[in-house]
Amino acid sequence: MNTLFANIYIGLSTVAGKLRREEKGATAVEYGIMVALIAVAIIGMVTLLGTGLSGLFEDVKDKIPTIP
Repeated sequence: MNTLFANIYIGLSTVAGKLRREEKGATAVEYGIMVALIAVAIIGMVTLLGTGLSGLFEDVKDKIPTIP
């Protein structure tokens, strides 16, 4: 039983040590991943909102009276 607790303690201290390690900034790969995720989010939102907004503008256009 003590061996199990010792292994758990060693594993947790190793993980904690890795999490505490200081890094001096993001690499180009990390920036590339962030830009890609932001682009995917923007494309998804434009796709979802585009159809709804198009229909909304069509409704507004139809309700505006035309001047003869």
